Amino acid sequence: MARILIVEDEERISSFIAKGLRADGHVPTVVADGPTGLDLALSGDHDLMVLDIGLPGMDGFEVLDQLRA
Repeated sequence: MARILIVEDEERISSFIAKGLRADGHVPTVVADGPTGLDLALSGDHDLMVLDIGLPGMDGFEVLDQLRA
């Protein structure tokens, strides 16, 4: 069972992904903006992140750059 962070601002997409992951036994966490996604990714509480590119506050590329820094 993996803890998976989903950073996606489109509710229909994020709920579809989360539902599939839950059905497979994983524990998804969904957030809808870049800064919150970055904070949770830096916490170390997740095993994997599904990251959208077009996000409010900070796009996916900026989140990725911050994680790599």
